Amino acid sequence: MILQNVYEENVWKLCEQVKKTYPSELPKCYAVFVSNERRTVPLWRQKAGRGDEKLVIWDYHVFFMHNPSPNRCLVFDLDTTLPFPTYFHKYVTETFRSDYALTPEHHRFFRVIPAEKYLAEFSSDRRHMRRPDGSWIKPPPSYPPIQTSASTHSLDDFICMKPGKGPGAVYDLLHFVQQFYKPPDRNIGTKTQN
Repeated sequence: MILQNVYEENVWKLCEQVKKTYPSELPKCYAVFVSNERRTVPLWRQKAGRGDEKLVIWDYHVFFMHNPSPNRCLVFDLDTTLPFPTYFHKYVTETFRSDYALTPEHHRFFRVIPAEKYLAEFSSDRRHMRRPDGSWIKPPPSYPPIQTSASTHSLDDFICMKPGKGPGAVYDLLHFVQQFYKPPDRNIGTKTQN
């Protein structure tokens, strides 16, 4: 299993950048955490992955979404080998594939947090980036840890996939797709004969 670096902080920084430069778009943006109870989630097409399909088993993963309209959702995943950004349907199809071929302990769950809420509630003292002796696994970012007035470390609340606990909403793969992907209406523009 590969541990995250600071994807959750990078997504927080993306939300912060949108708030500063395009504040009217912020309500259409989300931070999305992917994990499960065992913290073993397979994702394909990841830079950290192996083999031709670039498969990796993350303990959790985080990406940013911009959903300006029902069929225009874009995913910004800093570890994907797909184009950056990628349309939601392509990203989900190639990154998560299907739960049918996976054992239940590998099914992925998605905590979707509105960007404004993520900016207000996420905090991390970066403890997950340290070894037991306190040394860094990888060098931390140069900016200070993200903190709120209420918490110095809320990361575990975001990784938790129990509905009703933590911010935002939790979906299984099917309901996540149904929430953010609306197939184009094939009947638009067609004429009926009398």
